[in-house]
Amino acid sequence: MISQNLEEFSRNRIKSLINEQNVLFNDSIISDQSQKLKKTGIISISIPEPKESYIKPKKMDLDILFEDKYLIVLNKKPGIVVHPGAGNKDSTIVNGLLYHCEKTLSDIGGVLRPGIVHRIDKMTSGVLIVAKDNNVHKSLSDQFKNRTILKKYICLCWNKLPKNDGTIVENIARSRFNRKKMTVCNKNEGKKAITEYRLLENFILNVNLSVNFYECKLHTGRTHQIRVHFDFMGCPLIGDDLYKKKINLVNINPQISKLIDGNFNIPKRQALHAKSINFLHPKKNQKMFFETEIPDDFSKLLNNLKKNSHHKP
Repeated sequence: MISQNLEEFSRNRIKSLINEQNVLFNDSIISDQSQKLKKTGIISISIPEPKESYIKPKKMDLDILFEDKYLIVLNKKPGIVVHPGAGNKDSTIVNGLLYHCEKTLSDIGGVLRPGIVHRIDKMTSGVLIVAKDNNVHKSLSDQFKNRTILKKYICLCWNKLPKNDGTIVENIARSRFNRKKMTVCNKNEGKKAITEYRLLENFILNVNLSVNFYECKLHTGRTHQIRVHFDFMGCPLIGDDLYKKKINLVNINPQISKLIDGNFNIPKRQALHAKSINFLHPKKNQKMFFETEIPDDFSKLLNNLKKNSHHKP
């Protein structure tokens, strides 16, 4: 309810204000983010002065696809965290952005997330939008919320889904057993998640095992959505250490096995890449489309699979 009436702040920012005891109802502190108000009253919010950021700018090799005075679109490499958190405060995308942009980044997301409208996982690569001012940030956030931003991913997974193209509609919630993981749940639990997929190529390694190359379109943006949905369907992503299943690599080409281990399994790099994004520029009112090249680790494995497996385009 608060987020609907305080649209200039993100949900995460409002959660932080509640956690910091800056939200009152009839002069009583609201301490629970999910608290339901059963009577009428006055909600008052105290916005603290911005804290001095302790995040150090750092010169980084940012792969910038587009930049103007309102926003940046970049191609994130795998292995880089988007914003600072526990254990990583110096080598994130935000550190690089602070060096590149100095102080021209939105602050809606708070001190730790300047400019960050959305994020992708550390070991996922691909396209990312960054906002330079709060109005642009708000507009882009609304586009994500209203599902008018179109994002496409590519992934490499073990095994083949039942159909060459289709849609996975399964609710997702946080696992009760491992808080780092998400899981498919009943329709009356969690949040609705919709993943549309299309098979691009099929590589048969032996009678029991195949590698499959898919393009996915997200109709919702749940945490780990593609990883969870594909794992649920019995097709875990190559290299995914969190949603991993034991795969028997006996009797497959040693070159393929070496590439999978070296580029994905050992670095724990899930074979997932945010391929493209399509959105409306908040200030220019123009449709913007950006598409990245297939990452090197994907290309090397795909080329080898084409040479050393039974390939079905």
